[in-house]
Amino acid sequence: MSRDARWKALLELLVERGRLEVEQAAAELEVSPATIRRDFDQLAEQQMLVRTRGGAVVHGVSYELPLRYKTARHASEKQRIAKAVADLVAPGEAVGLTGGTTTTEVARALALRPDLASGSPALTVVTNALNIASELAVRPQFKIVLTGGVARPQSYELVGPLADGVLSQITMDVAVLGVVAFDVTHGAAAHDEAEAAINRLLCERAGRVIVAADSSKLGRRAFARICAAESVDTLVTDAAVDEETVRRFTEAGVGVVVV
Repeated sequence: MSRDARWKALLELLVERGRLEVEQAAAELEVSPATIRRDFDQLAEQQMLVRTRGGAVVHGVSYELPLRYKTARHASEKQRIAKAVADLVAPGEAVGLTGGTTTTEVARALALRPDLASGSPALTVVTNALNIASELAVRPQFKIVLTGGVARPQSYELVGPLADGVLSQITMDVAVLGVVAFDVTHGAAAHDEAEAAINRLLCERAGRVIVAADSSKLGRRAFARICAAESVDTLVTDAAVDEETVRRFTEAGVGVVVV
């Protein structure tokens, strides 16, 4: 296993559990304890974690794993969700995409649709995510509108009043939200309040709103609210979602697509 792969795995385990011991991590990743100690020390130098005696803990109470360190956790689910979301977009529409791993997969699924291989434009994509704009900009059939703003290194998203200025001047057919949490009572949410504010404006400027979220994000809440559940038209999630969760969203007026 390469160092990059180890670091990604260690950080995801740490976010999931809150604390990791050297011996435990070494056994799970099948490397030596000395390697894990060195990894922990180097990640601590980058302020990605806090070293403790015999292990490490997450850096801070509310921890957001930077996008570049997120690996293929729930990858197959996200790809299925992305394809289902992409299928809900009609040729010629203007679609807004927030940042995140799932919405990045949505962008890729849109790029692979044969019926969007040509057009003038085949699709207009509005996004505040630098990585999504970069992936789609090479496709001439897509018109890419990138908001202004200040880049957040954790998510590659542009935030702030410059992004507000662009979004306030346009309208979209559909907005696709990537979220860290979506709950019937607390709504859709993000870790960062500036990110949530841009995502909220994206929703307000769209005719319909789709939340693309694997089942691990449902029934949870996060720091910064994007919008109420009632503002979401459709939730696309994976088959691991339980029936009670589907029922609650449906009763709140959210259409649920399970893939």
